[in-house]
Amino acid sequence: MRKIFLTTVFMIVSMLAVLAQGTAEITFEKVSHNFGAFSEKNPKVTCTFKFKNTGDGPLVIHQAIASCGCAVPQYPKEPIKPGEGGEVTVTYNGAGKFPGHFRKTITLRTNGKNEITRLVIEGDMTPASADAE
Repeated sequence: MRKIFLTTVFMIVSMLAVLAQGTAEITFEKVSHNFGAFSEKNPKVTCTFKFKNTGDGPLVIHQAIASCGCAVPQYPKEPIKPGEGGEVTVTYNGAGKFPGHFRKTITLRTNGKNEITRLVIEGDMTPASADAE
């Protein structure tokens, strides 16, 4: 009986500790970026998405997954305190890809109020032959 009581008390204290931490909320300045037109000769382009933790608990980004291997996201691995900010940097590498319009998504998985956030990058890679004209 004593073990059941202690286990129950431990579970209640654990749940209260988790609830006392508050809820994180990630807020981006913008969630999409258009690179515009860029040449196939210089196929690597990079953009930065700035965000802030507008919640009252620490924000943790668990994953950032791009819709293809040509887009590589970099994000902070340490918790972001309430009121503080950070950046997600995305590099698109069009080397070996066909010129033309592209649209890629980066899916962020966090411990925030909205667990999933999608960022979008797009642009137009022009053929290298078009630069010579």
